[in-house]
Amino acid sequence: MSRTIDYGNLMHRAMRALIQDVLTDVEANGLPGDHHFFITFDTQHPDVDIAPWLSDRYPGEMTVVMQHWYDGLRVTDEGFAITLNFGDNPEPLYIPYDSIKTFVDPSVEFGLRFETQDDETDEDDLMEESEDDIVIAEVEEEPRKDAEVVSLDSFRK
Repeated sequence: MSRTIDYGNLMHRAMRALIQDVLTDVEANGLPGDHHFFITFDTQHPDVDIAPWLSDRYPGEMTVVMQHWYDGLRVTDEGFAITLNFGDNPEPLYIPYDSIKTFVDPSVEFGLRFETQDDETDEDDLMEESEDDIVIAEVEEEPRKDAEVVSLDSFRK
């Protein structure tokens, strides 16, 4: 029986460790400059802990913004706890890293998207490496064109 390297799972762990490192720094030092995060997570994940009214309102996934006001950020090896403001109502949340679907910092155009085969994806935009993929960036390459020779005579007076 031959064994294989599960690159998809290894990438998931590495990218979740990156999120943990970023949040640990924010926990210790606050958000630097214009940095802020949009974090989308699976509200049905068994370890997610959110208020029942949030679960009812967002039965599949939810995106939270960590920017101007947040409180009580506590980062662990499995996830993070944070209190965010929903319509002037502070609500504590616990979000495990395994529940995160996207993590985006638009201030520096950085984003991670965690893919599973259950997700609907456009195969032209995504690289498929294994059952679980992480898309760090989507790049569409344009086909190379032949070089054009331009005469400068038409620009001279």
